Amino acid sequence: MARSLCTWMFVLIAVFSASCSQQSHGGPAVDPIFLIAGLGTNQDLQLSTSMSRAGVTPLAPAPPQNAALVTLGRALFFDKELSGNRNIACSTCHLRNSGTSDGLSLSIGWGGNGLGAVRTVGTGNFVGRNAPPLFNLGAKITKYFWDGRVSRADNGILTTPEPALNGASPTRADIASQLTTGLAAQAMFPVTSDLEMRGLPGNPVRDAANNQAVWAVLMSRLVGTNNGTVGGLPGYRALFAAAFPTVTNFDNFNFGHAAAAIAAFETESYSAVGSPFEQYVKGNTGALTPEAKAGGILFFGKANCSTCHNGPMLTDNEFHGVASPQILGTSGYLNTGDDTGRNVVTGQPGDMYKFRTPNLHNVELSAPFTHSGAYASLNQVVDHYTNPSNAQLNFSAQGLRPDFAFTADLNFAHKTNRINALDPILRQPLVLSAQEKQSLVAFLMSLTDPQARNLTGSAPASVPSGLSID
Repeated sequence: MARSLCTWMFVLIAVFSASCSQQSHGGPAVDPIFLIAGLGTNQDLQLSTSMSRAGVTPLAPAPPQNAALVTLGRALFFDKELSGNRNIACSTCHLRNSGTSDGLSLSIGWGGNGLGAVRTVGTGNFVGRNAPPLFNLGAKITKYFWDGRVSRADNGILTTPEPALNGASPTRADIASQLTTGLAAQAMFPVTSDLEMRGLPGNPVRDAANNQAVWAVLMSRLVGTNNGTVGGLPGYRALFAAAFPTVTNFDNFNFGHAAAAIAAFETESYSAVGSPFEQYVKGNTGALTPEAKAGGILFFGKANCSTCHNGPMLTDNEFHGVASPQILGTSGYLNTGDDTGRNVVTGQPGDMYKFRTPNLHNVELSAPFTHSGAYASLNQVVDHYTNPSNAQLNFSAQGLRPDFAFTADLNFAHKTNRINALDPILRQPLVLSAQEKQSLVAFLMSLTDPQARNLTGSAPASVPSGLSID
Protein backbone atom coordinates (compact mmCIF):
# COMPACT_ATOMS: atom_id res chain seq x y z
CA MET A 1 0.00 0.00 0.00
CA ALA A 2 2.82 2.39 0.94
CA ARG A 3 4.64 1.68 -2.31
CA SER A 4 1.41 2.34 -4.27
CA LEU A 5 0.90 5.68 -2.52
CA CYS A 6 4.48 6.73 -3.18
CA THR A 7 4.02 5.88 -6.81
CA TRP A 8 0.87 8.01 -6.96
CA MET A 9 2.62 10.93 -5.28
CA PHE A 10 5.44 10.70 -7.83
CA VAL A 11 2.90 10.76 -10.67
CA LEU A 12 1.07 13.72 -9.16
CA ILE A 13 4.29 15.69 -8.75
CA ALA A 14 5.13 14.98 -12.39
CA VAL A 15 1.66 16.05 -13.51
CA PHE A 16 1.83 19.19 -11.37
CA SER A 17 5.17 20.08 -12.92
CA ALA A 18 3.80 19.47 -16.39
CA SER A 19 0.81 21.66 -15.59
CA CYS A 20 3.02 24.53 -14.48
CA SER A 21 5.15 24.14 -17.60
CA GLN A 22 2.07 24.13 -19.83
CA GLN A 23 0.72 27.26 -18.13
CA SER A 24 3.99 29.08 -18.61
CA HIS A 25 3.90 28.23 -22.31
CA GLY A 26 0.20 29.00 -22.80
CA GLY A 27 -0.86 25.31 -23.00
CA PRO A 28 -3.81 23.62 -21.29
CA ALA A 29 -3.39 23.39 -17.55
CA VAL A 30 -4.12 20.36 -15.36
CA ASP A 31 -5.66 21.20 -11.99
CA PRO A 32 -3.82 19.10 -9.38
CA ILE A 33 -6.63 19.64 -6.86
CA PHE A 34 -9.07 18.12 -9.34
CA LEU A 35 -6.70 15.16 -9.75
CA ILE A 36 -6.44 14.58 -6.02
CA ALA A 37 -10.25 14.65 -5.75
CA GLY A 38 -10.44 11.94 -8.41
CA LEU A 39 -7.48 9.87 -7.16
CA GLY A 40 -8.22 6.16 -7.08
CA THR A 41 -6.72 4.16 -9.93
CA ASN A 42 -4.61 4.82 -12.99
CA GLN A 43 -7.93 4.94 -14.89
CA ASP A 44 -9.09 7.75 -12.59
CA LEU A 45 -5.87 9.66 -13.11
CA GLN A 46 -6.21 9.48 -16.89
CA LEU A 47 -9.87 10.47 -16.84
CA SER A 48 -9.62 13.33 -14.35
CA THR A 49 -6.58 14.76 -16.16
CA SER A 50 -8.34 14.74 -19.53
CA MET A 51 -11.56 16.16 -18.07
CA SER A 52 -9.63 19.00 -16.51
CA ARG A 53 -8.04 19.80 -19.85
CA ALA A 54 -11.53 19.88 -21.40
CA GLY A 55 -12.69 22.45 -18.84
CA VAL A 56 -15.11 20.07 -17.12
CA THR A 57 -16.29 21.34 -13.76
CA PRO A 58 -19.37 20.41 -11.70
CA LEU A 59 -22.69 21.62 -13.06
CA ALA A 60 -24.10 24.36 -10.90
CA PRO A 61 -27.61 23.80 -9.53
CA ALA A 62 -30.33 25.82 -11.20
CA PRO A 63 -30.48 29.41 -9.95
CA PRO A 64 -33.38 30.02 -7.55
CA GLN A 65 -36.62 30.94 -9.30
CA ASN A 66 -39.53 33.01 -8.03
CA ALA A 67 -42.25 30.54 -6.98
CA ALA A 68 -45.12 32.59 -8.43
CA LEU A 69 -43.25 32.93 -11.73
CA VAL A 70 -42.69 29.16 -11.87
CA THR A 71 -46.38 28.50 -11.16
CA LEU A 72 -47.40 30.77 -14.04
CA GLY A 73 -44.80 29.20 -16.34
CA ARG A 74 -45.96 25.70 -15.49
CA ALA A 75 -49.53 26.57 -16.49
CA LEU A 76 -48.41 28.20 -19.75
CA PHE A 77 -46.09 25.32 -20.65
CA PHE A 78 -48.89 22.75 -20.42
CA ASP A 79 -51.75 24.88 -21.76
CA LYS A 80 -52.93 24.50 -25.36
CA GLU A 81 -54.38 28.01 -25.12
CA LEU A 82 -51.03 29.20 -26.48
CA SER A 83 -51.65 27.53 -29.86
CA GLY A 84 -53.77 28.94 -32.67
CA ASN A 85 -56.28 26.09 -32.79
CA ARG A 86 -55.90 25.23 -29.10
CA ASN A 87 -54.66 21.71 -29.91
CA ILE A 88 -50.98 21.75 -28.93
CA ALA A 89 -48.90 22.96 -25.99
CA CYS A 90 -45.18 23.33 -25.35
CA SER A 91 -45.44 20.05 -23.43
CA THR A 92 -46.72 18.20 -26.51
CA CYS A 93 -43.23 18.18 -28.02
CA HIS A 94 -41.38 18.22 -24.68
CA LEU A 95 -42.92 15.31 -22.83
CA ARG A 96 -42.02 14.61 -19.24
CA ASN A 97 -41.82 10.84 -19.94
CA SER A 98 -39.61 11.22 -23.04
CA GLY A 99 -36.63 13.03 -21.59
CA THR A 100 -38.29 16.42 -22.29
CA SER A 101 -38.23 15.58 -26.00
CA ASP A 102 -40.96 13.68 -27.86
CA GLY A 103 -39.46 10.37 -28.98
CA LEU A 104 -39.86 11.29 -32.65
CA SER A 105 -37.25 11.82 -35.34
CA LEU A 106 -39.05 15.00 -36.40
CA SER A 107 -41.58 16.76 -34.21
CA ILE A 108 -45.21 16.97 -35.29
CA GLY A 109 -46.92 20.27 -34.57
CA TRP A 110 -50.57 21.36 -34.53
CA GLY A 111 -53.10 18.89 -35.90
CA GLY A 112 -51.10 15.81 -34.92
CA ASN A 113 -52.74 12.78 -33.34
CA GLY A 114 -51.44 11.04 -30.24
CA LEU A 115 -48.34 11.72 -28.17
CA GLY A 116 -44.71 10.80 -28.13
CA ALA A 117 -43.33 8.02 -30.31
CA VAL A 118 -46.82 7.12 -31.62
CA ARG A 119 -47.83 10.65 -32.62
CA THR A 120 -48.87 10.92 -36.27
CA VAL A 121 -49.30 13.87 -38.61
CA GLY A 122 -53.10 13.89 -38.68
CA THR A 123 -54.19 17.20 -40.20
CA GLY A 124 -50.87 18.85 -39.41
CA ASN A 125 -47.32 18.33 -40.63
CA PHE A 126 -43.75 17.52 -39.65
CA VAL A 127 -41.92 20.43 -38.02
CA GLY A 128 -38.73 19.36 -39.79
CA ARG A 129 -36.26 19.04 -36.92
CA ASN A 130 -35.85 16.93 -33.82
CA ALA A 131 -37.21 18.46 -30.59
CA PRO A 132 -34.19 19.30 -28.38
CA PRO A 133 -34.42 18.26 -24.71
CA LEU A 134 -34.77 20.97 -22.08
CA PHE A 135 -32.40 19.77 -19.38
CA ASN A 136 -30.22 22.42 -17.74
CA LEU A 137 -30.97 25.06 -20.37
CA GLY A 138 -31.12 27.69 -17.67
CA ALA A 139 -27.36 27.28 -17.21
CA LYS A 140 -24.49 28.31 -19.49
CA ILE A 141 -26.29 27.85 -22.78
CA THR A 142 -26.07 30.94 -24.98
CA LYS A 143 -27.52 29.73 -28.31
CA TYR A 144 -30.87 28.06 -28.90
CA PHE A 145 -32.50 25.93 -31.59
CA TRP A 146 -30.38 23.68 -33.79
CA ASP A 147 -29.42 26.64 -35.98
CA GLY A 148 -28.83 29.13 -33.16
CA ARG A 149 -31.42 31.59 -34.43
CA VAL A 150 -31.93 32.79 -30.86
CA SER A 151 -28.94 33.82 -28.78
CA ARG A 152 -28.23 36.12 -25.87
CA ALA A 153 -24.75 37.55 -25.41
CA ASP A 154 -23.14 38.05 -22.00
CA ASN A 155 -23.96 41.75 -22.26
CA GLY A 156 -27.65 40.92 -22.64
CA ILE A 157 -27.98 41.77 -26.34
CA LEU A 158 -30.39 39.47 -28.13
CA THR A 159 -30.24 38.04 -31.62
CA THR A 160 -33.58 36.57 -32.67
CA PRO A 161 -35.83 36.20 -35.74
CA GLU A 162 -37.69 39.33 -34.56
CA PRO A 163 -35.64 42.51 -35.29
CA ALA A 164 -37.67 44.53 -32.78
CA LEU A 165 -36.07 42.53 -29.93
CA ASN A 166 -32.49 42.75 -31.15
CA GLY A 167 -29.52 44.99 -30.52
CA ALA A 168 -28.52 47.39 -27.78
CA SER A 169 -31.64 49.55 -28.24
CA PRO A 170 -34.51 47.27 -29.32
CA THR A 171 -37.63 49.01 -30.57
CA ARG A 172 -39.73 46.68 -28.43
CA ALA A 173 -37.74 47.26 -25.28
CA ASP A 174 -40.88 46.56 -23.26
CA ILE A 175 -40.74 42.95 -24.42
CA ALA A 176 -36.96 42.56 -24.63
CA SER A 177 -36.52 43.81 -21.06
CA GLN A 178 -38.40 40.74 -19.79
CA LEU A 179 -36.10 38.35 -21.64
CA THR A 180 -33.30 38.29 -19.11
CA THR A 181 -32.15 34.83 -20.21
CA GLY A 182 -31.63 33.22 -23.60
CA LEU A 183 -34.10 30.54 -22.57
CA ALA A 184 -36.81 33.17 -22.15
CA ALA A 185 -36.04 34.58 -25.59
CA GLN A 186 -36.29 31.08 -27.06
CA ALA A 187 -39.78 30.66 -25.58
CA MET A 188 -41.05 33.56 -27.70
CA PHE A 189 -40.88 31.70 -31.01
CA PRO A 190 -42.58 28.28 -31.07
CA VAL A 191 -45.92 30.15 -30.87
CA THR A 192 -45.01 32.13 -34.01
CA SER A 193 -44.16 29.04 -36.11
CA ASP A 194 -46.74 28.03 -38.70
CA LEU A 195 -45.67 24.39 -38.42
CA GLU A 196 -45.46 24.27 -34.63
CA MET A 197 -48.23 26.15 -32.80
CA ARG A 198 -49.94 28.80 -34.99
CA GLY A 199 -52.32 26.33 -36.59
CA LEU A 200 -54.57 26.57 -39.62
CA PRO A 201 -55.54 29.84 -41.33
CA GLY A 202 -58.80 31.12 -39.95
CA ASN A 203 -57.76 31.43 -36.32
CA PRO A 204 -56.57 34.85 -35.07
CA VAL A 205 -53.10 33.60 -34.10
CA ARG A 206 -52.35 32.22 -37.56
CA ASP A 207 -53.98 35.20 -39.26
CA ALA A 208 -51.93 37.73 -37.25
CA ALA A 209 -49.77 39.85 -39.55
CA ASN A 210 -46.40 39.28 -37.84
CA ASN A 211 -44.66 38.04 -34.70
CA GLN A 212 -45.64 41.03 -32.60
CA ALA A 213 -49.26 40.66 -33.63
CA VAL A 214 -49.16 36.95 -32.70
CA TRP A 215 -47.91 37.81 -29.23
CA ALA A 216 -50.58 40.49 -28.80
CA VAL A 217 -53.36 38.06 -29.76
CA LEU A 218 -52.08 35.50 -27.26
CA MET A 219 -51.96 38.04 -24.44
CA SER A 220 -55.53 39.07 -25.20
CA ARG A 221 -56.48 35.40 -24.85
CA LEU A 222 -54.65 35.08 -21.56
CA VAL A 223 -55.39 38.31 -19.65
CA GLY A 224 -57.86 40.13 -21.92
CA THR A 225 -57.89 43.75 -23.06
CA ASN A 226 -59.10 47.05 -21.54
CA ASN A 227 -57.22 46.25 -18.35
CA GLY A 228 -58.56 42.73 -18.31
CA THR A 229 -62.24 43.67 -18.53
CA VAL A 230 -62.75 42.29 -22.05
CA GLY A 231 -61.97 38.63 -22.74
CA GLY A 232 -59.11 36.79 -21.16
CA LEU A 233 -59.16 34.16 -18.43
CA PRO A 234 -59.56 34.99 -14.72
CA GLY A 235 -57.12 32.25 -13.77
CA TYR A 236 -54.37 33.77 -15.86
CA ARG A 237 -55.04 37.28 -14.64
CA ALA A 238 -54.52 35.99 -11.09
CA LEU A 239 -51.33 34.13 -12.02
CA PHE A 240 -49.81 37.05 -13.93
CA ALA A 241 -50.66 39.47 -11.11
CA ALA A 242 -49.00 37.20 -8.54
CA ALA A 243 -45.89 36.68 -10.69
CA PHE A 244 -45.49 40.38 -11.57
CA PRO A 245 -46.94 42.38 -8.66
CA THR A 246 -45.47 45.69 -9.89
CA VAL A 247 -47.55 45.54 -13.09
CA THR A 248 -50.82 47.16 -12.08
CA ASN A 249 -52.57 47.38 -15.45
CA PHE A 250 -53.18 44.17 -17.39
CA ASP A 251 -52.70 46.07 -20.65
CA ASN A 252 -49.04 46.47 -19.72
CA PHE A 253 -48.39 42.73 -19.88
CA ASN A 254 -46.76 41.40 -23.02
CA PHE A 255 -45.65 37.97 -24.17
CA GLY A 256 -42.18 38.66 -22.80
CA HIS A 257 -43.70 38.21 -19.35
CA ALA A 258 -45.16 34.86 -20.42
CA ALA A 259 -41.85 33.73 -21.94
CA ALA A 260 -39.95 34.69 -18.78
CA ALA A 261 -42.36 32.57 -16.74
CA ILE A 262 -42.02 29.57 -19.08
CA ALA A 263 -38.22 29.84 -18.81
CA ALA A 264 -38.42 30.00 -15.00
CA PHE A 265 -40.52 26.83 -14.95
CA GLU A 266 -38.14 25.00 -17.30
CA THR A 267 -35.10 26.14 -15.33
CA GLU A 268 -36.46 24.89 -12.03
CA SER A 269 -38.24 21.73 -13.19
CA TYR A 270 -35.72 20.39 -15.69
CA SER A 271 -32.48 20.92 -13.83
CA ALA A 272 -30.87 17.48 -13.67
CA VAL A 273 -27.38 17.56 -12.18
CA GLY A 274 -27.21 14.33 -10.18
CA SER A 275 -25.82 11.89 -12.74
CA PRO A 276 -23.08 9.38 -11.88
CA PHE A 277 -20.76 11.45 -14.05
CA GLU A 278 -21.51 14.57 -12.02
CA GLN A 279 -20.85 12.68 -8.81
CA TYR A 280 -17.53 11.59 -10.28
CA VAL A 281 -16.61 15.15 -11.26
CA LYS A 282 -17.25 16.15 -7.65
CA GLY A 283 -14.75 13.53 -6.45
CA ASN A 284 -16.67 10.28 -5.96
CA THR A 285 -14.46 7.87 -7.90
CA GLY A 286 -16.86 5.00 -7.24
CA ALA A 287 -19.72 6.70 -9.08
CA LEU A 288 -18.61 5.41 -12.50
CA THR A 289 -18.12 1.82 -13.55
CA PRO A 290 -14.74 0.83 -14.99
CA GLU A 291 -16.39 0.57 -18.41
CA ALA A 292 -17.82 4.10 -18.16
CA LYS A 293 -14.42 5.39 -17.07
CA ALA A 294 -12.81 3.70 -20.07
CA GLY A 295 -15.43 5.37 -22.26
CA GLY A 296 -14.72 8.72 -20.64
CA ILE A 297 -11.01 8.36 -21.34
CA LEU A 298 -11.89 7.74 -24.99
CA PHE A 299 -14.41 10.60 -25.05
CA PHE A 300 -11.90 13.13 -23.75
CA GLY A 301 -8.96 11.56 -25.57
CA LYS A 302 -8.61 9.28 -28.57
CA ALA A 303 -12.18 9.76 -29.86
CA ASN A 304 -11.84 13.59 -29.81
CA CYS A 305 -15.45 14.06 -28.67
CA SER A 306 -14.46 16.79 -26.23
CA THR A 307 -13.15 18.99 -29.03
CA CYS A 308 -16.78 20.13 -29.32
CA HIS A 309 -18.34 18.60 -26.19
CA ASN A 310 -16.40 20.36 -23.47
CA GLY A 311 -16.89 22.54 -20.41
CA PRO A 312 -19.40 21.85 -17.63
CA MET A 313 -22.31 21.54 -20.10
CA LEU A 314 -20.33 19.33 -22.51
CA THR A 315 -20.91 21.75 -25.35
CA ASP A 316 -18.85 24.52 -26.89
CA ASN A 317 -22.05 26.41 -27.84
CA GLU A 318 -20.82 26.53 -31.43
CA PHE A 319 -21.80 25.09 -34.82
CA HIS A 320 -20.13 22.24 -36.67
CA GLY A 321 -20.58 20.18 -39.79
CA VAL A 322 -20.90 16.54 -38.78
CA ALA A 323 -22.47 15.09 -41.97
CA SER A 324 -25.54 13.99 -40.08
CA PRO A 325 -28.06 12.24 -42.36
CA GLN A 326 -31.22 14.11 -43.25
CA ILE A 327 -34.71 12.89 -42.39
CA LEU A 328 -37.38 15.09 -43.88
CA GLY A 329 -41.15 15.18 -43.65
CA THR A 330 -43.43 15.79 -46.60
CA SER A 331 -43.09 19.53 -46.05
CA GLY A 332 -40.33 19.83 -43.50
CA TYR A 333 -38.09 22.73 -42.66
CA LEU A 334 -38.27 25.38 -45.42
CA ASN A 335 -39.88 22.78 -47.72
CA THR A 336 -36.54 22.27 -49.49
CA GLY A 337 -35.63 18.69 -48.67
CA ASP A 338 -32.14 19.87 -47.74
CA ASP A 339 -31.68 21.45 -44.31
CA THR A 340 -28.51 23.57 -44.43
CA GLY A 341 -28.51 24.33 -40.71
CA ARG A 342 -26.79 27.50 -39.47
CA ASN A 343 -26.68 28.78 -43.06
CA VAL A 344 -30.47 29.17 -42.94
CA VAL A 345 -29.93 31.91 -40.34
CA THR A 346 -26.75 33.61 -41.53
CA GLY A 347 -26.76 33.01 -45.27
CA GLN A 348 -23.00 32.50 -45.04
CA PRO A 349 -21.49 29.76 -47.25
CA GLY A 350 -19.16 28.78 -44.41
CA ASP A 351 -22.17 27.89 -42.27
CA MET A 352 -23.59 25.29 -44.66
CA TYR A 353 -24.77 22.14 -42.87
CA LYS A 354 -23.51 23.29 -39.50
CA PHE A 355 -25.64 22.62 -36.42
CA ARG A 356 -25.32 23.59 -32.76
CA THR A 357 -23.33 21.25 -30.52
CA PRO A 358 -25.93 19.77 -28.14
CA ASN A 359 -25.52 19.56 -24.39
CA LEU A 360 -25.03 15.86 -23.60
CA HIS A 361 -26.28 15.65 -20.03
CA ASN A 362 -29.14 13.12 -19.89
CA VAL A 363 -28.66 12.45 -23.61
CA GLU A 364 -29.67 8.80 -23.20
CA LEU A 365 -33.28 9.86 -22.55
CA SER A 366 -33.86 11.92 -25.70
CA ALA A 367 -33.64 9.47 -28.62
CA PRO A 368 -33.78 9.67 -31.62
CA PHE A 369 -30.60 11.70 -32.03
CA THR A 370 -29.17 14.46 -34.27
CA HIS A 371 -30.94 17.51 -35.69
CA SER A 372 -33.17 15.32 -37.84
CA GLY A 373 -33.50 12.39 -35.47
CA ALA A 374 -31.64 10.17 -37.91
CA TYR A 375 -30.33 7.68 -35.35
CA ALA A 376 -32.47 5.61 -33.01
CA SER A 377 -29.69 4.63 -30.59
CA LEU A 378 -26.47 5.91 -29.05
CA ASN A 379 -24.68 2.94 -30.62
CA GLN A 380 -25.60 4.27 -34.05
CA VAL A 381 -24.40 7.75 -33.10
CA VAL A 382 -21.02 6.38 -32.01
CA ASP A 383 -20.79 4.38 -35.26
CA HIS A 384 -21.51 7.55 -37.24
CA TYR A 385 -18.67 9.49 -35.65
CA THR A 386 -16.10 6.83 -36.41
CA ASN A 387 -16.56 7.59 -40.12
CA PRO A 388 -19.11 10.36 -40.84
CA SER A 389 -18.46 10.37 -44.59
CA ASN A 390 -19.16 6.68 -44.91
CA ALA A 391 -22.17 6.93 -42.60
CA GLN A 392 -23.64 9.73 -44.70
CA LEU A 393 -23.16 7.84 -47.96
CA ASN A 394 -24.57 4.57 -46.66
CA PHE A 395 -27.34 5.80 -44.38
CA SER A 396 -30.26 3.37 -44.29
CA ALA A 397 -32.57 4.85 -41.61
CA GLN A 398 -32.40 1.51 -39.81
CA GLY A 399 -34.51 1.41 -36.66
CA LEU A 400 -36.60 4.49 -37.47
CA ARG A 401 -40.36 4.52 -37.80
CA PRO A 402 -41.34 3.69 -41.40
CA ASP A 403 -42.90 7.09 -42.18
CA PHE A 404 -39.68 8.79 -41.12
CA ALA A 405 -37.39 6.26 -42.80
CA PHE A 406 -39.33 6.72 -46.02
CA THR A 407 -38.45 10.43 -46.11
CA ALA A 408 -34.67 9.99 -45.71
CA ASP A 409 -32.82 12.28 -48.10
CA LEU A 410 -30.92 9.99 -50.50
CA ASN A 411 -29.95 12.74 -52.94
CA PHE A 412 -26.30 12.08 -53.79
CA ALA A 413 -25.49 15.77 -54.35
CA HIS A 414 -26.90 16.64 -50.93
CA LYS A 415 -24.88 13.83 -49.34
CA THR A 416 -21.71 15.04 -51.04
CA ASN A 417 -22.32 18.62 -49.89
CA ARG A 418 -22.72 17.48 -46.28
CA ILE A 419 -19.48 15.51 -46.48
CA ASN A 420 -17.66 18.50 -47.97
CA ALA A 421 -18.86 20.60 -45.02
CA LEU A 422 -17.43 18.20 -42.44
CA ASP A 423 -15.49 19.72 -39.58
CA PRO A 424 -11.77 19.03 -40.24
CA ILE A 425 -11.44 16.95 -37.08
CA LEU A 426 -13.99 14.47 -38.44
CA ARG A 427 -12.48 13.94 -41.88
CA GLN A 428 -10.08 11.20 -40.80
CA PRO A 429 -11.88 7.93 -39.90
CA LEU A 430 -11.54 6.89 -36.27
CA VAL A 431 -10.66 3.25 -35.62
CA LEU A 432 -12.45 1.93 -32.55
CA SER A 433 -12.89 -1.66 -31.46
CA ALA A 434 -16.32 -3.03 -30.58
CA GLN A 435 -15.34 -2.85 -26.91
CA GLU A 436 -14.27 0.77 -27.21
CA LYS A 437 -17.58 1.68 -28.82
CA GLN A 438 -19.42 -0.10 -26.03
CA SER A 439 -17.37 1.82 -23.46
CA LEU A 440 -18.23 5.14 -25.11
CA VAL A 441 -21.94 4.31 -24.90
CA ALA A 442 -21.51 3.35 -21.25
CA PHE A 443 -19.94 6.73 -20.60
CA LEU A 444 -22.77 8.57 -22.36
CA MET A 445 -25.29 6.66 -20.26
CA SER A 446 -23.45 7.71 -17.10
CA LEU A 447 -24.54 11.29 -17.90
CA THR A 448 -28.12 10.47 -16.89
CA ASP A 449 -29.52 11.84 -13.63
CA PRO A 450 -31.82 9.09 -12.24
CA GLN A 451 -34.39 11.74 -11.29
CA ALA A 452 -34.65 12.80 -14.93
CA ARG A 453 -36.24 9.44 -15.74
CA ASN A 454 -39.46 10.37 -13.97
CA LEU A 455 -40.70 13.94 -14.38
CA THR A 456 -44.41 13.27 -13.87
CA GLY A 457 -44.49 15.70 -10.96
CA SER A 458 -43.67 18.65 -13.21
CA ALA A 459 -47.23 18.91 -14.61
CA PRO A 460 -50.07 20.86 -12.98
CA ALA A 461 -53.36 19.15 -12.14
CA SER A 462 -55.16 21.53 -14.52
CA VAL A 463 -54.63 24.73 -16.49
CA PRO A 464 -56.67 27.98 -16.43
CA SER A 465 -58.11 27.39 -19.91
CA GLY A 466 -59.67 24.12 -18.84
CA LEU A 467 -58.16 22.40 -21.88
CA SER A 468 -56.74 18.88 -21.56
CA ILE A 469 -53.14 18.38 -20.48
CA ASP A 470 -50.91 16.11 -22.55
